[in-house]
Amino acid sequence: MSLKSSGEMYLETIYVLCEKNTEVRSIDIAEHMNFSKPSVSRAVGLLKKDGYINVDKDGYITLTEKGRAHAGKIYERHTVLTEILMLLGVDRETAEADACRIEHVIVTIPSML
Repeated sequence: MSLKSSGEMYLETIYVLCEKNTEVRSIDIAEHMNFSKPSVSRAVGLLKKDGYINVDKDGYITLTEKGRAHAGKIYERHTVLTEILMLLGVDRETAEADACRIEHVIVTIPSML
C-alpha cells in the first residue's frame, strides 16, 4: 500500500525523532508536529496496521524494517530538496517548508501519468 502525504509526514517525523531520541511516543510526535493527540493516535494506528511501525505495551514506537526503509527515502528527498533550494538562495526556514511540500508531490507524479 502506498502512503499518502500525511502518512509520509508522520513516518518522517518518527524517523527524525528516533534518530534524536532512544524512545518515541505519540506525545512526542504531537509536540514535534504541533498536531492534536487524537490525530496522531489515528495516524499511529494506521502506520502500525500497515506494518511501518511497532508500538509496545508502554506506548513506545519503533520503525519496522519496512518503515525505516520508507522513512529514510522520504527524509533523504527532504534533505536533498532543502539543500538545493538553499543553494538557489532560499533561506533555511522557507527551504525546509517548501521541500516538505515538494517531496510529496514528486512521489505522486508517476501515478498521475
